[in-house]
Amino acid sequence: MIDVRNLTKRYGDRTAVDGLSFTVSPGQVTGFLGPNGAGKSTTMRLMLDLDRPTAGEVRIEGVRYRRLPDPLRRVGAMFEAGGVHRGRTAYHHLLWLAQSNKIPRERVREVLDLVGLDRVAGKRAGVLSLGMGRRLGIAAALLGDPPVLLFDEPINGLDPEGILWIRNLLRGFAAEGRTVLVSSHVMSEMALTADHLIVIGRGRLLADTGMREFIEANAASYVHVRAAEPGRMRDVLAAAGIEVRSGPDGALEAHGVEAAKVGELAAASGLAVHEIGTRSASLEEAFMRLTGDAVEHRTGGPR
Repeated sequence: MIDVRNLTKRYGDRTAVDGLSFTVSPGQVTGFLGPNGAGKSTTMRLMLDLDRPTAGEVRIEGVRYRRLPDPLRRVGAMFEAGGVHRGRTAYHHLLWLAQSNKIPRERVREVLDLVGLDRVAGKRAGVLSLGMGRRLGIAAALLGDPPVLLFDEPINGLDPEGILWIRNLLRGFAAEGRTVLVSSHVMSEMALTADHLIVIGRGRLLADTGMREFIEANAASYVHVRAAEPGRMRDVLAAAGIEVRSGPDGALEAHGVEAAKVGELAAASGLAVHEIGTRSASLEEAFMRLTGDAVEHRTGGPR
């Protein structure tokens, strides 16, 4: 378990993490989400004592990370930036980590095989592809077979097979009762992987809830309808007290109503309907609605 209490980190007059408190529980994959600059990477660094908090603390398995004996046996972590000596081979990079944490040499071959790098174990880390480098980082995190796992953007550089592999791997570890925290910007993949969400913005906690509850609270499903006469269709729905919004390519979005009701209203008014169906809200939509005010840098163009 990871317990974050009143965590704050300031750099001069800038507050990167602002009084964060949450718990990452074992037995589930917890997604750690937030816009760029929200403080996710800083928070994860603070968890591992790679930086000193201005206030508050993080306890892993009840103690500070720096006080853990043989830390790779207790916590496995992979950050997006890596931390690999480019001149070492994949095998010797892992061997060095194993020896520094009293991990048996044979474990190195086990994790290389687990992440699919057994055939390139003798290649230097500096010549590995982005995807292979990501797998090497995952191997390092798994080296001590730890009960707590932290991953920052684990699917970057992975092909579709690799993405499916890491998804199943993380969910498998959670099923074993391990604590799994994953930071990612890929909402579609997070929706398939995470059970619980911690969402932050501008260093502050915005949500700490289950995946389904998060989507239901921040984005609504609607009925997508495409009619031969969209203007008349809109008038009919509005006259029935239904909220209607414009969708793409002339379609309409009816909120707070069942698809069957929309069909009945169209039939009663003699309107031809070309397409109708319920569209479920997505994690991406819910995330954008919740964090819209917490985005530090916006791009131009239509939204």
